[in-house]
Amino acid sequence: MLRRTKIVATLGPASSDSKILEQMIQAGVDVVRINFSHGTKEEHIEITELTRSLARSAGHSVGVLADLQGPKIRIGKFENGSVTLKTGDKFVLDNNCDLGNQECVGLDYKELPNDVEPGVTLMLDDGHIVLSVSEVKGGKVYCTVEHGGKLSNNKGINRKGGGLSSAPALTSKDIEDIKTAAAFDADYLAVSFPRSGADINKARELMRNSGGKSLLMAKIERTEAISALDDILQASDAIMVARGDLSVEVGDAAVPALQKKMIRTARNRNKLVVTATQMMESMIASPIPTRAEVSDVANAVLDGTDAVMLSSESASGRYPVEAVEAMARVCLEAEKEYLVNLDLRRMQGGMPDTIEEAIARATMFTAGGLKISAIAALTQSGLTALLMSRKSSNVPIFALSPQVDTRRKMTLFRGVYPVNFGGGLRDPEIILNLAENELLKRGVVKNGDLILMTIGEPVGKAGGTNTMKIVKVGEHINN
Repeated sequence: MLRRTKIVATLGPASSDSKILEQMIQAGVDVVRINFSHGTKEEHIEITELTRSLARSAGHSVGVLADLQGPKIRIGKFENGSVTLKTGDKFVLDNNCDLGNQECVGLDYKELPNDVEPGVTLMLDDGHIVLSVSEVKGGKVYCTVEHGGKLSNNKGINRKGGGLSSAPALTSKDIEDIKTAAAFDADYLAVSFPRSGADINKARELMRNSGGKSLLMAKIERTEAISALDDILQASDAIMVARGDLSVEVGDAAVPALQKKMIRTARNRNKLVVTATQMMESMIASPIPTRAEVSDVANAVLDGTDAVMLSSESASGRYPVEAVEAMARVCLEAEKEYLVNLDLRRMQGGMPDTIEEAIARATMFTAGGLKISAIAALTQSGLTALLMSRKSSNVPIFALSPQVDTRRKMTLFRGVYPVNFGGGLRDPEIILNLAENELLKRGVVKNGDLILMTIGEPVGKAGGTNTMKIVKVGEHINN
């Protein structure tokens, strides 16, 4: 059974060894995430080259997601590395404090005093420390500890309900990292903490000016991003449901419903969506996930997410390969249930806007009515395959393309399997016959099965899919 939901794995110390990374690719990694919050330019380029070399050797396409750090909304450092705060303690977040102590700590985010006022609740270290603002004076934010604990260097700051709006979505570091991502030809670029579509448009402009062709992914992790979701989706190619910071800002109980809404909205807008953060967190130290984590991954699959993501589990955990294997088997099992109640004949949405969308809809409508074994989408840009993948189906979509960058981008499309095919060919009939043979060779169809094929004529024009053909394997039956 082919797995439809894709797996994104963050690379780090635990997964930088070539043998481990090779095992992760064999276990089912579709996209690797390069986290620009850690590592050097040279390290990012090296691990990307290693990933692509191993993927070629394995005969797989593996995409690369470059994830920008975004603004550092963090406290500074402590003289002794950390302090322990108790409920009721007075504590100051102070722009003029060089090294923190039991009474105060400095700020990497110098604009904090401009973004808060008395009565505001601040969540530090993903909500493990809760402070109530009592007074703002000059560069100092005076607080009372509402929930204490150990607070160490450079922990993040969130404002409950959102509103730390002075921080730009793209920092000077991000701008340099975009150049690095363009240099190693990242397939996706993730923008951290965007507040509007303008942030995504700016990142896209910088990427294009650097010679890169990455698709843009918006990480939804601010309260402001929820209210601007339509604007952000319009500017983006994909979104990430980044549940860590989002949970701190909107409250943990609100996240599950928001996750479902974002996945549904993204798919309806023909955008991709990745679900992330703590999906199998216990596997940092355990070879098996908890039952709650299994349910979390399965529910994201049932929601219709394109991909589920591993973070620390694969970057720094003890069991990166096992984490990929666990995620893969949970996805496969959940997909069995997801496909049970589908009725593809009920195609929602208005009239198609383009010829490609009309062909994609006709293909998926037909796949829902006939007993189709596979779809072969001949594609240069990947657009038709993307549009097909927005309509849920149990029919596998093999996206046949001679373009290596297109194949790598399609690794994130749910239910789409990129295949290297068609370089230099121009005769449509020859191409369709060879495509049929390719599926036969892969063992996904047999003589007598029905295949749906889509192609653009004239051949070789990107974004030009205009033909759907129904083929009986071994014998053409219909145009």
